[in-house]
Amino acid sequence: MEITEKSESLPLRTRISLAVISILTDTSCRRDGTVNRRIINFFKYISPANKNSVNGVSTFDVVVDPARKLWYRVFVPTSPAAESSVSIPVIVFFHGGGFAFLSADSKPYDAVCRRFARKIGAVVVSVDYRLTPEHKYPAQYDDGFDVLRFLDEENQFNCLPKNVDLSRCFLAGDSAGANLAHHVALRFSKTNFQRLKVIGLVAIQPFFGGEERTDSELRLSLIVTTKRADFLWKAFLPEEEAVTGGGRDHEVINVSGPRAVDLSSVDRFPPVLVVIGGRDPLQDWQRRYYDWLKKNGKEVELLEYPTMIHAFYVFPELTESGQLIDQVKDFVNRRSGSVAIKDD
Repeated sequence: MEITEKSESLPLRTRISLAVISILTDTSCRRDGTVNRRIINFFKYISPANKNSVNGVSTFDVVVDPARKLWYRVFVPTSPAAESSVSIPVIVFFHGGGFAFLSADSKPYDAVCRRFARKIGAVVVSVDYRLTPEHKYPAQYDDGFDVLRFLDEENQFNCLPKNVDLSRCFLAGDSAGANLAHHVALRFSKTNFQRLKVIGLVAIQPFFGGEERTDSELRLSLIVTTKRADFLWKAFLPEEEAVTGGGRDHEVINVSGPRAVDLSSVDRFPPVLVVIGGRDPLQDWQRRYYDWLKKNGKEVELLEYPTMIHAFYVFPELTESGQLIDQVKDFVNRRSGSVAIKDD
């Protein structure tokens, strides 16, 4: 059945949010390739960290590198079970926003990470990485990987609860954050860590692309239009990388394309859960990612939400938003269990 662009089936609250996001994004993107931060910051809703329990979760911020303003927010579930001596997994989360927008303390992502921590029963580390176009690739990947190294090496017992099990670490992200999570997982797979082990990757509607215009990109345009995607990829890649790296077919954008990394030889790449929405313009790239992982012999699961738009799970009024968190919880529990059995 053909998916139409009509949004009448979405709740009024969601439609209003989509309209505001679209207007704000298009207004802030300048013709010269820069982003008007004054507009963005004026409308930005921030949630401050709160060490007191709010909706079953407390939060605090940790600075990794003040020189580049790299920090992360920790979300700690405060239920009796989570606060016991029983070890719990950690989820390192990367927010979406096309690499150019939003932050770890943005209200939508603070709320999302709270839900993850509370419902999954895991500590969530939400990374505030540098944004484009002020900081081009690979700054975002460097920031993400350096947070993993910081957790592994630098005063880990002071910056995370004592019952966190770093050997049960998951990387997760949505949109650009899922792209980032994939590449950080790839770096991790080629590096030796002392304590931290990445045992799973949750890629929620990852932001991938290429020179080709896919069917879903031409047919759908809610949130991620081709014009917006083109702007964001241009803001992301340095000019020299775009010229020598094949433009949007660069290996970090078109991960399964002509310049794709041979993942079959990367033994430590973690199992992946890929989430796709049927009304997401990026779904064709996401399916190719899933197929590519399988072709390379990697463990990968696919979750499809046929009627859902890009970034649907940040809208709590959508039933599927809660369903996704439940299914991520199932993935985390299954992967954590299999690792525990192997360790025994």
